[in-house]
Parts: sequence; structure tokens; C-alpha cells
Amino acid sequence: MRSKENMNLNKESDLIKSNKIVNYLTLFTSSGTVICCALPALLVSIGAGAALSSLISVFPQLVILSIYKIPIFFGAFIMLIISGIIQYFARSLPCPSDKKLAGACIQTRKVSLIIYFLSLGLFSTGLLIAFIFPIFLSR
Repeated sequence: MRSKENMNLNKESDLIKSNKIVNYLTLFTSSGTVICCALPALLVSIGAGAALSSLISVFPQLVILSIYKIPIFFGAFIMLIISGIIQYFARSLPCPSDKKLAGACIQTRKVSLIIYFLSLGLFSTGLLIAFIFPIFLSR
């Protein structure tokens, strides 16, 4: 009986750890969409082309990232979906009965949810600026 409880605790612990990793990867990919595609589009749309050219001279990798903006956005979207699914299933997992560990568990879930929504916001911003706004500006 004891080993079954330990197995369940290990499964929950592994899910929480994977949730953390996926959330940070989601934040990273969402930030990548903003840096690669949204930032240059925003700078050009507000008339800061000179700032963009100096930014590209310092970070020439931005051009390479901009070429692959569709795969970058698709990867970020997939990571957001995976993270959302893990968030959904992790919300119903029990926290440990020890007060200290339970507090850490609840805090980790809150931070994880904040990171997820921050990632969603970054992705949405990048999507708007890189794909949606240009449609309206071209008309």
C-alpha cells in the first residue's frame, strides 16, 4: 500500500516538473515570436526604420528568424497547446498534506499559471503584429 502511494506521489511530482519545463519552454517560444517577428513589424509600422536597421546590424540573426516566422509561430502554438493541456490536468492533482509542501505546491501552480498566461499574451501580441495588422494595413 505504501509503495502505491509513493508511486502516485512520484507521478504527480513528475507531472509538476514537466509542467514547469513546458511552461518555461512556452514562455521562451512565445518570446521568440515577439522578438523575431512582432518587434520588427512594430518598429517599421511606427516609423522607426532606423532603429530597426541598427537593431539588425547588432543582431543579424533577426533576419534569419524572420525568414522562418511561420514555423516559429507554429512551434509556439504547439507549445501553448501542450502547456494548456498540462495546466488543465495539473490543476486537479492533490498537493501534499504537509503545510510547507502544500504551500509550495499552491505557489508553484500560481506561478505556472501566470507564466502560461504571460506566454499567451506574448504569443497573441506577436500574432497580431506579425500577421493580423499587416492584412489591415495592406487594404
